[in-house]
Amino acid sequence: MFVNKQSTFFMSGHSKWANIKRKKGVNDAQRSAVFTKMSRIISTAVHEGGGIGDPDKNFKLRLAIERAKAVNMPKDTIQRAIDKAIGGDGSQMKELLYEAFGPHGVAVLVLATTDNPNRTYAEVKLALEKNGGKMASPNSVAYQFTKCGILELKKSETSEEQAYALVDELGAFDLEEDDETYVLYIPFEKMGKVQGNIDVYYRPSTTVSLTEPEEAKVNEYIEKLEDLDDVMNVYTNQA
Repeated sequence: MFVNKQSTFFMSGHSKWANIKRKKGVNDAQRSAVFTKMSRIISTAVHEGGGIGDPDKNFKLRLAIERAKAVNMPKDTIQRAIDKAIGGDGSQMKELLYEAFGPHGVAVLVLATTDNPNRTYAEVKLALEKNGGKMASPNSVAYQFTKCGILELKKSETSEEQAYALVDELGAFDLEEDDETYVLYIPFEKMGKVQGNIDVYYRPSTTVSLTEPEEAKVNEYIEKLEDLDDVMNVYTNQA
């Protein structure tokens, strides 16, 4: 059963996520520490998955491996990170989500993995304050975002009918597209049913529009946060 485009389902005319991903890919390619960050994500997934190193039995590990592959991390490097975590080498890593307010009223979520929460909190707080932001109290920002799954489908491999069939099957609540891809936003609890290029995303329920100078300031602010070793992703509600 295909989704009727005239139903209450909302389809965006372009893919904001694809633009974000392209920008992030360019930035990450310039960072020598990107593989180290991916290793930390893999280690965290193994630890939080009870030491399970099989991605078919550890969904979070499967997502971590997909992210590592997306930045061209070699298979043997990925496997070493898994083996190291299974063997108990290194510190136990945990995932933390910090809430913040950025410049020009932008809401911010900072996702980090760390073996020392006190150190990471202090580093994130300092980076925020030095660049026009500040830490927010719990739940004062997070309620503005929905944790969901992002599924990318190449138009060269997926017809419009197939994309809408997946919308129906997975209960997607939005579909964006650009010239090359369809991007489905699906409920977080449905992510385990998906194979392929999927990632976790915090999607803002509403967005704020910025002028070009304001957007440049916010993007600089985000990059300063992403430069921190412990920070894995930064999400905002900028349009």
